[in-house]
Amino acid sequence: MTEAEPAIFARNVPGSTGILRAATVAVAGCGGLGSNAAVALVRAGLGHLILADHDVVEASNLNRQYFFRGDIGRHKVDALADHLRAINPEFQLELLRLTLTPSDVPRLLAKADLLIEAFDSADSKGWLIESWCRAFPNRKVICASGVSGLGKTELIAVRRAGNILLCGDERSDMSQGLCAARVAIVANMQANLAIEALVADKRS
Repeated sequence: MTEAEPAIFARNVPGSTGILRAATVAVAGCGGLGSNAAVALVRAGLGHLILADHDVVEASNLNRQYFFRGDIGRHKVDALADHLRAINPEFQLELLRLTLTPSDVPRLLAKADLLIEAFDSADSKGWLIESWCRAFPNRKVICASGVSGLGKTELIAVRRAGNILLCGDERSDMSQGLCAARVAIVANMQANLAIEALVADKRS
């Protein structure tokens, strides 16, 4: 630990820093949801992050994802890792540059205390949630559905079903386009729920 690290987290919620430093979160998908959620987790003091994504950064990603013009053409996990380390170089990162499959979940994500689902397609979201719940029935998965369009902030909510937590409006679709502010709201809700769950589990 460097001298700078305690200063970064000096204004954290009391009692949360040590708990988060010992925790591991997996983020499946490093686009608008996953990249922004990862940033919030690192700023909160998370100690270990697993990032999984096969894609590379494109110019069209820059309107909502935590990337910059110099990242275009790089693997998302590599570019995001650099940005996260610029915030806090002391935390641990595991990078999975691949397309996750159902069989990968119990093998590659086993270290994670919880999962943030940040995929684009409904089919991928479905098998990921199912695979996680089957492999780790006592661990939470924090999902997103309905982040497209503009405004309508009052429709964005959290729904809980056991260890599955769902953020979004559950109605908008990709045909409505994507706005950085609305995507970031849901991504930060996912991160906030993850932080809350990790701290509550250790305090209970």
